[in-house]
Amino acid sequence: MLDLSSNYFELFGLPQTYQIDNAALAERYRELQRVIHPDRFAHGSDQEKRLSMQGAALINEAFQTLRDPVSRARYLLSLHGVEIEGGSRTTQDPAFLMEQMELREELDATREATDAPVVLDRLIGRIDAQMRGLVAKLAVQMDSHSPGHLEEARELLYKMQFTHKLRQEAESLEAQLDEAL
Repeated sequence: MLDLSSNYFELFGLPQTYQIDNAALAERYRELQRVIHPDRFAHGSDQEKRLSMQGAALINEAFQTLRDPVSRARYLLSLHGVEIEGGSRTTQDPAFLMEQMELREELDATREATDAPVVLDRLIGRIDAQMRGLVAKLAVQMDSHSPGHLEEARELLYKMQFTHKLRQEAESLEAQLDEAL
């Protein structure tokens, strides 16, 4: 059975770094699911069934966390002892916040645009580019051993959370536009 006390990186046999091999993660996920899946223990003891269910739940939670860049950053920072405040803390970078306001205004204006799907597609591309930039910066901070790198990583995580929420709102608008067609 699995060691339920392992951290998610250990569980998947991955180095405890921000940049991970997504293909290796997916492959290891499938391997672990084959070994621990509750169907394999359908005729086992109650304890085996319970441990299988716990293991499967842990594997699913770990996989979901590690494959998402925002969740992975939050989890890795927590392993380093960095407390991430829920919704009570956000970035204080005025330039970033101004850019986010402008992007939100563009998103709102997209609803009324005659070529809304095209405008929205371009906006999503810009949001995705911003997220890729934040992910790249976070990877550098997480691999750095300089003083303050974890604090800077936390600040980048807050920006990523902002950007992720904006991306979700854009996806929601995209679904609404698709329904209207």
